[in-house]
Amino acid sequence: MTDTPELARLIEAARVARENAHAPYSKFKVGAAILGESGRIFAGCNVENAAYPQGQCAESSAIGAMVTAGDRRIRAIAVMGGEAGAEEICTPCGGCRQRIREFATLETPIHICDPAGLRRTFPLETLLPESFGPTNLAF
Repeated sequence: MTDTPELARLIEAARVARENAHAPYSKFKVGAAILGESGRIFAGCNVENAAYPQGQCAESSAIGAMVTAGDRRIRAIAVMGGEAGAEEICTPCGGCRQRIREFATLETPIHICDPAGLRRTFPLETLLPESFGPTNLAF
């Protein structure tokens, strides 16, 4: 899914979501967009709260939108945070990596972007090696 119109749509949806982030405390806006099993794109942004633990990550927001719409599988996800050209990239936090794992395969591409565009792509397994997932609970 590198350099395709589908990837471009996914990155643009993450960019738009990032612009709508509610980050008055950290000033660190993040947007995420998921390509669901249906081919639809579901976006989310981080939503901070004055009671810090009550905030929500962009990836969690996008997953919630996907599930609400009836999709259950993530085919790809784009995450956009940070500043254009910054040395550090903005990968999903540990909690979001686990949330993504619930709905994705270990090969699912995680596209890491900044406002200038795509920086790197990782399969989920690289970001969450030896993960615990739904198959661990199969009886």
